[in-house]
Amino acid sequence: MTIDTLRQVQLFESLDNEAAGELCHLLDSLDRKAGTFLFRAGEEGDAMYVIERGKIRICVRTTQGHELTLTELGRGDFFGEMALLNGKRRSADAVVAEDARLAVLSRDHFLSFVRSSPNVALELLSALANRLRHTDELLRHSATRNVNVEEAAQLTLADRAADLIATFGGSWKFIISAVLFFNAWVVINTLLLANHGFDAYPYLLLSTMINMLAVLQAPIILMSQNRQAHKDRLRAEIDYQINLKNELALNEIIERLKALERDYLRLQSDNRPD
Repeated sequence: MTIDTLRQVQLFESLDNEAAGELCHLLDSLDRKAGTFLFRAGEEGDAMYVIERGKIRICVRTTQGHELTLTELGRGDFFGEMALLNGKRRSADAVVAEDARLAVLSRDHFLSFVRSSPNVALELLSALANRLRHTDELLRHSATRNVNVEEAAQLTLADRAADLIATFGGSWKFIISAVLFFNAWVVINTLLLANHGFDAYPYLLLSTMINMLAVLQAPIILMSQNRQAHKDRLRAEIDYQINLKNELALNEIIERLKALERDYLRLQSDNRPD
C-alpha cells in the first residue's frame, strides 16, 4: 500500500509523510477470493484490515439462526479494529463479497505505531463509536417486530371467530340490534298474534334464549380477553429485548471508551520527557 492510498483511509488521513511511510512498512498484503471467510465470530483477533480493493461483508448470526448483515465495506474502509484494542475474540463474521486485496496491520505493530502517533488512537475512537452506534441502531430495528403480525400468524379459526363475536357483542350495533329484536318479539307475540302467539307473556322462550346467549357470550369474551393479554405480554417481551440490546451496546461503547482513554493516558505518560 502506498502513502497516497493509505491517506484515503479515514483513520490515517491526518498522518504526515514520515508517519504514513512508517505505517506502510508495517502493513502486510493479503489476497482473498469471493465467498471465503477472513474470520468468524469467536475466533482470536490479533489484526485489523484495510481494503485496497474488493468488498467485505460484516455479519452476525441472530438468536433465530438468521444471518444479519451489519455493513458492507469497500475500498478505503477498515474493519477488525476491536482486536487491536483488547485482543479478544471476534464479535462478527467477515466474508469476502468480491475478490479483495487487503492490507493487514497486526496488534503488535499497531501498538508500537500508536506510541509515536497518538492521534491515530483518537481517530480510531471516533470511528469505533460511530460503528457501534450504527450497529446499535441496526440491532434495535432488528429486535423491533410487529406484535399484530406475529400474533395474527398464530390465530386459529376459533380465535378469529371469538374475536369477531366479542367485537360485535361489545358494540352499539349489538345493543341496537338486541333492542330492536326484543321489541319486535314482544310486539309480534302481544299485538299481532294476540292469543295465538308462539311465546305469550311472560315470554319464557325469549328469556331462555337471552340466558343461553349470556352463558355462551361470557366465555367467548373471556377467550378474546385472554388473547389480548397474550398480545400485551408479547409486546412487553419485545420492548424488553429492545431495551436490553440498547443497554448492551451502550455498555460496550463505554468499555471501549474507557480502554482507549487508559491507553491514551499511558501513551502520554510514556512520551512525557523526564
